[in-house]
Amino acid sequence: MEELRHRGHKREGRHRDTWDPFQLNPIGAEKEQKRTCFKLGQHLVAIIVGLLVLTTAVLSKGSLLILCTLTSPSANGKDQEKQYYMLLLMVCLVVPNFLVFLKSLWKCAFKSFVTPNMKTMGIICLIESLAAFGTAVLVLIVMPQFDILTNLFISGGVTSVSSLLQIIFRLQKEKWKIIFPICSLFLVLTGYALLGVDYYVRVTSYVSEQKDSCYYYVVIGIFASILVSLNWWENPFQARKILEEDPRKRMLKELEGFRDFVFVISSLLRIVVIGGVWALYYSFIAAETIVWEDFSNLPSEMLNQGLSLFALQAICSALCHWFGVVACKIHAVKWSFALPVSLTGPVTLILGLIIFVARAETLDVGAVSGFTEFCTLLTKQVVEGQNKTEVLFEVSKSICRTSLNNHYETWPFGMLALEGVCMWLGLLTATQHVWKIKVQRIERTSQLFIRRLYESAFIDQSLLLNTKMKVMRARFQESKDEIENCVIYLCATMWHETYDEMLKILTSKFRLDRYRGDPKEEHNDCFDFECHIFVDDAFMTDEDTGKRLVNDYVNDLIHVVMEVYRVFTNKEPDEVSIIETPYGGRLVFVMPEGNMLYVHLKDKNLIRNKKRWSQIMYLYYLLGWKGYISKNPPKIIRQNNICRASLISLDGESYHLPNIDNDSKRRHITDNNTFILALDGDTDFQPEAMVLLVDRLRMYDSVGAACGRIHPTGMGPMVWYQKFEYAVGHWLQKTAEHVFGSVLCSPGCFSLFRGSALMDDNVLKRYTTKATRASEYVQYDQGEDRWLCTLLLQQGWRVEYNAASDAYTNSPEEFKEFYNQRRRWGPSTLANTLDLLHSGRETVKKNASISMIYIFYQIFTVGASILGPASVTLMVAGAFQFVLQIPGTEAIAIASIPPFVYMIICFVAKPNFQITVAAILSVLYAFLMTASFFSIIGDMVKQGTFITPTGLFLVSMAIMYLVTAILHPQEFTMIIYGLMYFICIPSGYLLLTIYSLVNMHIVSWGTRESSKAKETTKTKGTLCDRTCKLCCWDMHCQVTQDTESLVLQQMQQAVALRTNLAGQVNDTASRPQNDNLFETELKMISSSGVGEDLSDLESEKSESISSTTRKHSPYEDEYDDDEDKDDPILDDQEDFVAAPESDWIGPVKIEFLKKLTYANLKRNLQEQIRYTLRNKNQDDVCEDLVMNLTDVVNTELNSKVGPEDVLTESQLEELQYALNEGARRILKTNRMERLDKRVKRAIEKTLLAPQVVALPEDEKDFWVKLLERYLAPIVDDKAHLEEVTRELKSLRNKAVFLYFMLNLLWIVATFFLQAIGSEVISIKIPKLDPRNNSPTGEYMLVEPLSLMFLLSFAVLLLVQFLAMLYHRVYTLIHVVSYRSSEKDYKVKDDEEEEEELTLENQIALSSDDFFNEL
Repeated sequence: MEELRHRGHKREGRHRDTWDPFQLNPIGAEKEQKRTCFKLGQHLVAIIVGLLVLTTAVLSKGSLLILCTLTSPSANGKDQEKQYYMLLLMVCLVVPNFLVFLKSLWKCAFKSFVTPNMKTMGIICLIESLAAFGTAVLVLIVMPQFDILTNLFISGGVTSVSSLLQIIFRLQKEKWKIIFPICSLFLVLTGYALLGVDYYVRVTSYVSEQKDSCYYYVVIGIFASILVSLNWWENPFQARKILEEDPRKRMLKELEGFRDFVFVISSLLRIVVIGGVWALYYSFIAAETIVWEDFSNLPSEMLNQGLSLFALQAICSALCHWFGVVACKIHAVKWSFALPVSLTGPVTLILGLIIFVARAETLDVGAVSGFTEFCTLLTKQVVEGQNKTEVLFEVSKSICRTSLNNHYETWPFGMLALEGVCMWLGLLTATQHVWKIKVQRIERTSQLFIRRLYESAFIDQSLLLNTKMKVMRARFQESKDEIENCVIYLCATMWHETYDEMLKILTSKFRLDRYRGDPKEEHNDCFDFECHIFVDDAFMTDEDTGKRLVNDYVNDLIHVVMEVYRVFTNKEPDEVSIIETPYGGRLVFVMPEGNMLYVHLKDKNLIRNKKRWSQIMYLYYLLGWKGYISKNPPKIIRQNNICRASLISLDGESYHLPNIDNDSKRRHITDNNTFILALDGDTDFQPEAMVLLVDRLRMYDSVGAACGRIHPTGMGPMVWYQKFEYAVGHWLQKTAEHVFGSVLCSPGCFSLFRGSALMDDNVLKRYTTKATRASEYVQYDQGEDRWLCTLLLQQGWRVEYNAASDAYTNSPEEFKEFYNQRRRWGPSTLANTLDLLHSGRETVKKNASISMIYIFYQIFTVGASILGPASVTLMVAGAFQFVLQIPGTEAIAIASIPPFVYMIICFVAKPNFQITVAAILSVLYAFLMTASFFSIIGDMVKQGTFITPTGLFLVSMAIMYLVTAILHPQEFTMIIYGLMYFICIPSGYLLLTIYSLVNMHIVSWGTRESSKAKETTKTKGTLCDRTCKLCCWDMHCQVTQDTESLVLQQMQQAVALRTNLAGQVNDTASRPQNDNLFETELKMISSSGVGEDLSDLESEKSESISSTTRKHSPYEDEYDDDEDKDDPILDDQEDFVAAPESDWIGPVKIEFLKKLTYANLKRNLQEQIRYTLRNKNQDDVCEDLVMNLTDVVNTELNSKVGPEDVLTESQLEELQYALNEGARRILKTNRMERLDKRVKRAIEKTLLAPQVVALPEDEKDFWVKLLERYLAPIVDDKAHLEEVTRELKSLRNKAVFLYFMLNLLWIVATFFLQAIGSEVISIKIPKLDPRNNSPTGEYMLVEPLSLMFLLSFAVLLLVQFLAMLYHRVYTLIHVVSYRSSEKDYKVKDDEEEEEELTLENQIALSSDDFFNEL
């Protein structure tokens, strides 16, 4: 209700100024807010992950301590049992090394391999061997000799080397923080001392089972702990700022290159060392040596107990490490990682004691008066042979070995407790950096942790010590200035979009402008962006006058821009520039928050049409030209024409804004951080969708492109089919490509590309190749986005898919449009995939993301798609068998007739007729598939089981798609369209394949064909316009009104205006006379209501400029500077010369002049004042200014002009003076004179007319050369076109023949298997009774060929399903991390500094900054 009132209040405000207050309000224009449900979900996920980290860590540590207790020489078990548990303990230490070995070997074999430096690798292997030796000695030799509490506490001593290196390197920025590693080292040494004293007291006070030999184990344990701490030596070294020439720094840099290979060797070496220590000690040194024969006859109870403990320890250790990584990646480092890991030791101790106290009565020791008596009775049970293998008994017995069982005093137990406290505090102080560390939104595991390896015996210490002391790429730690900035160019290509489609893309861009630029709001996304729209076929030729004007699509686009601007700001665009360019024209808008919007109007007579050439156009312009300018910045020059609010004026001088916007910033931004967001003209997206894609490219340098989840929009059955098709394609196929290798196609409607990837060799340069051969027409121009991705993959770049980045685009709603779209996509997809497979070996060598296994996976999928028509035909034959009870051979023959006939029709008939036939067949097939679906269900009900090949396939597919949809909760409703997809399978995979192959020679797009006349006549008053046929003659008859008097009247008024304003023009010598004079004419004519047809006046103005100033051609300007030669003021200044205007500029300019009508001007002024003062905390002054300046406008104009009249230049000057004086008085009254300049700029911008600007000469030269080299209109002679057509048809025939033969062979093989009979060649599968799952004695006969294909398809889907599960987990991590670091919608505390000037794009500049640029 509040929203309705707000909209009503705004509408009433507009209604006071005009009789047309109504406006469109596109969906998504409302301001973004953080949704509470997402915030709660984020906290819930963090809590769950934290609990899982704590639970798995406690279980891992507890199970390891129990295994150590069961292997103790004082344990009650037999030697056979102890050696079995010791073997399991050794395997627990080996498991993490084995996992690292497998992962590293996979990366070396299928990703990348770098030849190692043998010296560096030797040093690393030596350190790893020592660490593994210390781990084996401590866990396998020392810990079994100690009690369970000592084993729990002694593990905290593995921080010694890390603390010592922190002290030596002085890693803390604040000097006082060095106290932490000093305290850690002191506490650890104190703990070791207390350990020795505790065992001395035990021995001297005759505590049970304590011998003099324990002193040796204490010393060995301390030494082994120091060796174990070598595991994390690299962390302090990487954190230290060492000089580049330092050999240790070079060693660490070298290690980054071949780390995977080092892990392969070191993990094997660690396994050998651990196994060797175990084998040598318990074969030759230990009192109880290994009897290998005992392992073959272990009791089942002991075997199960041991395996359970081993599985619990190994699995929980791995899960704890993984959940710890997840906690860091979702930005819950403090509460979901550091806190639970730090509490692992205390929680394990407390839970152990609770369980011990609760279960002690089960030991049947009777009533006891103290712990010493309890231990005495427990020892008595050992003598009597009771409780031999119970875990609780062994744990209790181990506790009885501590000082608690001291017969003299119990205070020595305090030393053991104090030892535990010291070790725990030592761990916390050594790893205090973990509590303050901050990470980027999405971070690699290698950037969070030093080692890929975790230590299962010390899981909590391992996680804390392994966390990097300085995450290299986490620049959020100190300030936003440390964030590596990037620039994003949003490039949308338009081709005959409708008004509603344009509304979507413009709303998305303005939404991003508000998200990025509002100074009231803080956010963590540091990027700059520009919006570009490239309009193909933007011009038309007027048949009567021969003038080149913008067409209706451009007019619609202009109206959409103005409409969206009004929706977001409640005012007209502030600054609009109109520029004539060698390729057509350009419109430049300053968006509400100061970001730029460029609309490039392409003239097909000057530049090549279609999407690929538009992409080449903006890639060369943004990456080539702007990149060159950023590396060679032009010098800032003075101007003497202060006519634009986008110029910054200080001390009477002015400077160009572009030198301090993105073009200037890009000097400090590498090509690696320059991104291109490719869009279609109807794409709708939220800012977060783009930010999620930026995350992928910003954090993974090898990613050249990333795409999001594309949602088709529209209504009707065709859209329903596409909704599920897109869903399945993204849910399963794209996720599998992302997980197992790389995505093959990043769609051009919403994809982010890295600038350095596009600029790489053999990418952009080859992308400019003009198609000359038949295969090139299919691969290059029919699916340009897929070809571009193929080029990236072949050069070694990775393409990724982000499922959380949602974008919406219109999909074909008509059957014909859908078939024509897929007619382009199908052959292009096949051609690009075959090209990638053909260069598979070379691609595998270059691309670390693509392996030969992935190549084989793609070969399998291509083979399945090629055999798709035959498979669908056989499925239709099966439907005939189910529904009509036709024999198998006859069903195959009947099912093969329609596709064969349709293929012949496609060869002989026209495309429209082919589509009509396909539509009819699709309906018939849909009925058949529906009948087949219910027949299969009926057959399962009839047989009482679904355990049949068809039933299993149908049920498993239904379950898999249902689970997949559940895992995509926001898209769950897509499952509704699954039935539509199922019944349309013959149409989509059989008829469409035939249509696309047979029509491969047609290279036109076939979609978005213009429904508007390309060449229109602007004649007014036409009563009749017809072409009549009479016998052999064609007669054109046109009856019009007599418009001569109207034209004469307008010309007379124009001449009168020139005479009246001649004096004013002569006084303005510093400005171009003809341009200002004509602007005055336009305003006066518009205000007098006589401006219905101003194109003649535009022509008159152009001719006047041509005759008096200079001659103009599309690519050259000849300047006449004679008037300025004697002007001393202009000696050091560039001459300002008005650009000659083409015919199309006048009508476009008139549209923007509506900003200066009386009604719009009031509203614009009010909103401009509010916008200018929005962050100054002066709401009362702001509203006072709005009210009083509105009164000034009413006083000055109310009786002079109407609400829809455009103000003349003299009226604007008078109004500006009155407004400035009124504002000065108000500010003086409120003692706010410091806001005077800001308010004057707001008034100036409100009264600013659209400017016609000349293109800079250097940029014009760039466009001329670009057109000549790559983008000149293609004019092929007739002979070449005939040759290409012949080659395309020849290629079509070869492709159809290959497809036809392969599918025919598959059908024929199945046909003959049916003809031979299922009794001869078949696989017998026993039937099961559904009531008790027992065999019935009957068999189902399945053809081996069909079963093989069915199983292959099922395996493919299962692989894709598993990949989807993996991808969903990491998508969830990314989404939660985004929500935790999402833009904060808070009001900033503004500290105004008067010596600085704040621009609209939030750049703060001082006067010194400008002179530093000079």
